[in-house]
Amino acid sequence: MARTIGSWLSGSGAFEPDGETGTRDHTSNAFPGQRLGLAESGPRSVARTGRRVAALFVDWLIAYGLAALAMVLGVVSTAMLSTAVLVIWLVIGAVSLPLFGFSPGQLALGLVVVPTDGRERVGFGRAVVRGLLIALIIPPLISDTDLRGLHDRLTNTVLIRRG
Repeated sequence: MARTIGSWLSGSGAFEPDGETGTRDHTSNAFPGQRLGLAESGPRSVARTGRRVAALFVDWLIAYGLAALAMVLGVVSTAMLSTAVLVIWLVIGAVSLPLFGFSPGQLALGLVVVPTDGRERVGFGRAVVRGLLIALIIPPLISDTDLRGLHDRLTNTVLIRRG
């Protein structure tokens, strides 16, 4: 009886890439990014949550600074400040990802966004979609065993440590 109850209480398992259902052997020494051909740790390994959040924080601080400057110059009103911050943050990401592969915050924390589908760079369209999904907050919170959020899965990207 306990096994029967435990089977439905334990949930369906982690969201797995490529449609798998969480049946992976968790006793093996698999690590995030292994299926993507990435390193276990160090350069070219999947970025962990702390670095991701810190990079996002740096980008938001830059966006706040630029929005505050625009407000001082009279370009943005106080009522529109939060919208201006979001738009500036999206523009920073949409411009810097295709050009350099990272945002200013990701540069400061040694991270880079790379495509997982064999392309050389993340294009402008992908960068915009990725930014909009991050702005929705929920997609980055749902991740697979490779620590890729829905925003990365939908845009075929992964955030890794720069080497």
